[in-house]
Amino acid sequence: MASLTISELRKSYGRVEVLKDINLEAESGEFVALVGPSGCGKSTLLSMIAGLESVTSGEIKIAEKVVNNEAPKDRDIAMVFQSYALYPTMTVRENMTFGMESRRVPKAEQNVEISRVAALLQIEPLLKRKPSQLSGGQRQRVAMGRALVRNPKLFLFDEPLSNLDAKLRIEMRTEIKKLHQNVGKTTVYVTHDQIEAMTLASRIAVMYRGVLQQYDTPKVIYEQPVNRFVAGFMGSPNMNFLQATVAPDAKSVVLDNSNNAVLPLPQDKFTQLSAGQKVVFGVRPEHFSPASQQRAERMGGVSTLVDVHVDMIEPTGSETILMTTIYGQNAIARCEPDDTPEQGETIQLAIDMGKICLFDPATEQRL
Repeated sequence: MASLTISELRKSYGRVEVLKDINLEAESGEFVALVGPSGCGKSTLLSMIAGLESVTSGEIKIAEKVVNNEAPKDRDIAMVFQSYALYPTMTVRENMTFGMESRRVPKAEQNVEISRVAALLQIEPLLKRKPSQLSGGQRQRVAMGRALVRNPKLFLFDEPLSNLDAKLRIEMRTEIKKLHQNVGKTTVYVTHDQIEAMTLASRIAVMYRGVLQQYDTPKVIYEQPVNRFVAGFMGSPNMNFLQATVAPDAKSVVLDNSNNAVLPLPQDKFTQLSAGQKVVFGVRPEHFSPASQQRAERMGGVSTLVDVHVDMIEPTGSETILMTTIYGQNAIARCEPDDTPEQGETIQLAIDMGKICLFDPATEQRL
């Protein structure tokens, strides 16, 4: 196993800077997800780790060794691509042994590795087939198998599940997590799907416009986002952002257009607010609850009720998504199927105030 350290890394194409001072460290055996919208620089960063892109400035270390000028073949990494990149004229076995043959690994050792990895991925019956005879999930397993037989220091995954349907994507996500637990190799995984990042990674690097916004555990990133972008990107449905003003007592906020709907704040969480200060009030859909005052009080911490107009209802089976309007501002709430109100109805929602975030409207940083 090996650690990965990235220090002050930059990448420019002429005058266009696509990565700006990236600092990131993955401990030996850790699973790190690089997540962000298209064009944020995550795939470029992965390519630089792999040696497929040059470094403009900064440093990449694998197992404490600087690899900036090392060729990809000398970095002892294995990469799984979005397109699988299997040789169509070769069988599964031939695809998996190709790299070992190029490195002149003895046949006996090749057979041992093929048997080990095929058993691990449950692809023994597929070894004589060609890629055209495989399903998408089977091809993905073969692509992972080809990487595993190398027994590298570092695994790199470039959006490996994006070509799969929703059901298979969930299944393969579970397989990748099991695989990492069994193999224990340091892994860097690129995805635009924040659910993948949350479920797979021990730490997540959220990127936007070439800048690393936050690097922390899934729990911290979800509950304590550093800014409005991270808060809005992580979570599905997204966090709601409502315009509000700090009340004269500086211990509560008033939602805009609400005719003085005062929401009391947890006093140990927001201590630097000023009366009249404009803020963005962030609350996740699951932190609403159609409730009586008694149920709101049982939510823990400080909670309060707001009047909500239900504009649209989206049943999903296990839960119901409510598209609502709160004092003229759009918001999404989740509720249990048995608590589903009628479309067009005005109801009261309890907000768990212990879970809300406040953001500065100008800087978009969390307060």
